[in-house]
Amino acid sequence: MRNLVVQLRHPGSLSRPPMIPSKRRLLKGILKLFDLTAVVASMVAAGVIAYSSLHALTFERVMSVRITLGNCLLFAFLLLTFQNSFIVCGLYVSKRLTKRRSEAVQVCKVTSLVTALLFLCARVFRIGMVNMAFLFSFWVCCTCTMVSGRMAARSLLLSLRRRGRNTRYLMIVGTNERAIEFADQIARRPELGYALVGFVDDDWSGTEAFVATGNKRCCAFPGLAEFLRHNIVDEAAMFLPLRSYYEHAAELVSLCEQHGIVIRFDSNVFNLKHSPAQEQDLDESSHVLSVASSTEAWPSVIKRIVDCVGSTLLLTALAPSLCLIALLIKLTSPGPVLFSQTRVGLNKRQLKMYKFRTMTVGAEQMQDRLLAMNEMSGPAFKIKHDPRITPLGRVLRKSSLDELPQLFNVLMGQMSLVGPRAMSLRDYKLFEHDWHRRRFSVKPGITCLWQVNGRNSIAFEQWMALDMQYIDKWSLWLDFKILAKTVPAVLRGTGAA
Repeated sequence: MRNLVVQLRHPGSLSRPPMIPSKRRLLKGILKLFDLTAVVASMVAAGVIAYSSLHALTFERVMSVRITLGNCLLFAFLLLTFQNSFIVCGLYVSKRLTKRRSEAVQVCKVTSLVTALLFLCARVFRIGMVNMAFLFSFWVCCTCTMVSGRMAARSLLLSLRRRGRNTRYLMIVGTNERAIEFADQIARRPELGYALVGFVDDDWSGTEAFVATGNKRCCAFPGLAEFLRHNIVDEAAMFLPLRSYYEHAAELVSLCEQHGIVIRFDSNVFNLKHSPAQEQDLDESSHVLSVASSTEAWPSVIKRIVDCVGSTLLLTALAPSLCLIALLIKLTSPGPVLFSQTRVGLNKRQLKMYKFRTMTVGAEQMQDRLLAMNEMSGPAFKIKHDPRITPLGRVLRKSSLDELPQLFNVLMGQMSLVGPRAMSLRDYKLFEHDWHRRRFSVKPGITCLWQVNGRNSIAFEQWMALDMQYIDKWSLWLDFKILAKTVPAVLRGTGAA
């Protein structure tokens, strides 16, 4: 066995911004923009190919195409549907341990799905130009463009990772021979872009041999929860013997799920078979790591479509009201119209949440002086008669109109219409129980069970229990019921502060 010296890296606590580096978010955003551009370009190319072959495409015909509001909304709806299909099908998750061929096959499956959705929309909305020649040309152009783009991006990322960029933080659970050998392979493959956070294990008969080779542990199992609370870990690779460490493994899976950490298992644990040709690559060798994560089902796709359509319609319908509220804020108090705050969202990733400003400028800096007036139990901070709130702000809060700018967060995919409330960094740091953090395993929302059951009038523990109830019993029907109950709850103003 090769010796491996692991230098523990502590990427920092939650006080540092984002648990996903900003460059990683930028790359993901660029890839999403590229895919949308590829879809639009493929539609144009498909139209040219399908109709020029029939000598039916002329300059006069192109110029005579009517551009109506309905057509624009339909086109926007199609693009949103396609992009969310890409997201749900996993095109934007890490592909570091995936072969080029596997990624290309995945793209082909997704473009086939998108083509089928285009066919369905063409039949429902009676889009005459979308015939079989158009669909086939669209599929070929879209697939070739997206596959080519990903292969080019993969080559670029491999080059960057060799230079220490685009890093993912990996924790290895176990200190046996297989764990160390896997760490050795990771260390010899800098192009994968992994930084080893360290090993997690209790003392056992092989600990002395493990330490003698220069390896170190970041913590033992009893200290793992505390370690994860204060350090960035993106992935955990498990090399425990599951029979003798079943309880540890079960606790680890639960803990990682609460913290939004991807879990990978050694395939040898499950006696998986691999062909000789597959043994050449790390991801499909005897040390293949199978990702343990829940697969997004079609209800999740529909939920995202409802979010996009709902937020778009609401922003359009409420545009005059939004402008009026913005004008009133500007006229009645000095300061910006919108208030943005860093909140903890899905998988503890940070986001900028937007609201209409309801407080005086510098209100956050005054919070520490008002802690004695806090009327909420637990880490949450609420004061019914908060002296920082402006007269207009009190009206906006009572009617929940200050929440409307969060529709932009929903449209950007950072939030959902329904989901647990996004928590501030201050409140997150004061969480005392790990089960509270399970609320971050789903996307935060504008409204939730807490919103329709009294809001600030209920205790913090009951609030958390309602969030767990939503996660455990989630369904589209539950979302629709919460949305239906939100309007009367807002009109009553119960628990609003």
